[in-house]
Amino acid sequence: MNKYIFVTGGVCSSLGKGVAASSLGALLEGRGLNVRMVKCDPYINMDAGTMSPYQHGEVYVTDDGAETDLDLGNYARFTSGPLGRANSITTGQVYDAVIRKEREGRYLGRCVQVIPHITDEIKSRILTPAREDADTDVVIVEIGGTVGDIESIPFLEAARQLIHELGKTNAISVHLTLIPEVAGGELKTKPTQHSVKAMQEQGIQPDVLICRAPTMLDESTRRKIALFTNVDPDAVFTSYNVDTTIYEVPLIFFNQELDQVVLKKLGVESRHTDLTAWHSMTERFAVRKGKVRIGIVGKYMELHDAYKSVYEALFHGGLACGVEVEPVKIDSSRLEETDNQENILGPGAPGGGINGILVPGGFGQRGINGMVKAAAWARTNRIPYFGICLGMQIMVIDWGRNVLGWEDADSTEFNQDTKHPVISLLEEQVDVKNYGGTMRLGKSDTVTEPGTLIAAAYGQRTVSERHRHRYEFSNKYRGEMIESGLKIAAYTPDGSLVECVEWPEHPWGLGVQFHPEFKSKPTGASPLFRDFIAAARDCMRAAL
Repeated sequence: MNKYIFVTGGVCSSLGKGVAASSLGALLEGRGLNVRMVKCDPYINMDAGTMSPYQHGEVYVTDDGAETDLDLGNYARFTSGPLGRANSITTGQVYDAVIRKEREGRYLGRCVQVIPHITDEIKSRILTPAREDADTDVVIVEIGGTVGDIESIPFLEAARQLIHELGKTNAISVHLTLIPEVAGGELKTKPTQHSVKAMQEQGIQPDVLICRAPTMLDESTRRKIALFTNVDPDAVFTSYNVDTTIYEVPLIFFNQELDQVVLKKLGVESRHTDLTAWHSMTERFAVRKGKVRIGIVGKYMELHDAYKSVYEALFHGGLACGVEVEPVKIDSSRLEETDNQENILGPGAPGGGINGILVPGGFGQRGINGMVKAAAWARTNRIPYFGICLGMQIMVIDWGRNVLGWEDADSTEFNQDTKHPVISLLEEQVDVKNYGGTMRLGKSDTVTEPGTLIAAAYGQRTVSERHRHRYEFSNKYRGEMIESGLKIAAYTPDGSLVECVEWPEHPWGLGVQFHPEFKSKPTGASPLFRDFIAAARDCMRAAL
């Protein structure tokens, strides 16, 4: 029988529940188990696809085109199990499915209720990943929100039922809570006691506690927590603040024997562990030399999570190149307001000059002209530039305006009346009104051209990456762009769509229509992020 671990959170949000769940998954994989991760999100949206980045951070896209919560990005970076539509469950999906069944008469005229109909649908979806993959050993289910939230109650009830139905050796509860520090440095356990009490009121007795605290809890504090929460003393763990990187968390948990306790409670025999990749990663982190400053020019700079995977992929690239990466957040609207980009990007800018510029994905017109200015500055000053999705389209707009002289070159997303729509909608997208899940989404192949930067990065002709966009490079202008010197470095397999453009006679200027950040890992950086950071490192060293 498959084993299930339900990870919940208490006291407050943003304690790192996703990182804790992912780290536990990494440890169990290190023990040779096949782990599958599932996220239950209590929001009523069908998925994260139509949410503003300011509301919920980035949208993480899976191979099968699901637009999911950013926690699935954590799962992908820490673990190796497949992720797809079945790994993301929302209240919207659950209620939509139940209402459809009711309309079809599948409940035989019964009164449809939260229990059993909603909870049965949740349980069925939780069990689906293991049913679809016979190799699954353990399923880790993270329940979003905080215990006590009204939205989370049906998911907690479904978890309670499954723990009861599967038995305590096949399903356990791991609860993440907060140990705050008050004046004088005293750690207070009362919030954790109340959080566990709230779980018990839902009918769930936590088997394992992970306490988020400023420092490692001492033995007496752990025993006090265990006494008041009915949890075994050896099942109380600390997730303390780290000054290095979140990717150290699996090793922190390993040193506390979290995986051993979990395996014991699940009735799984102890087995050899292999965390070589994680130890190697922390060793590379410790020996980095030098710092490269990467300007991220975007429109959602106030919220770090809006570009979560991009920041993580930059960090991975730095690990691969042996340097520290300092992300410099630059709101593109600032560049729109000035004609002197040097004051923001050049050597005289606060903090020093930028060694590389990255323009990530995004939607809407705000700040676009600032991004075009950033691209033009990087092109003319021979500063490494990396454009992702919108960032590639910005390269094309800059080339049209500033090289070909088409002053109104633009995307029809921003200007429907432009005479030079170098970026435009595909025909099948023109009449789309329902924006949820209707873009070019998920994994698809890209064929690279020999002798290009993208071909050198991947070291192969065909690569597979994930897309999330609606607008494309306009084939109407492909010939003129090529004749003027812009390199078309990659296409779709049938040659119908442009997937990558590169600047000629430039140290490293590249834009891709896909999102390579989604597949980058701390133990294996994205090839494009690795080469981009390497080019920025060379730029930094040349300036010394």
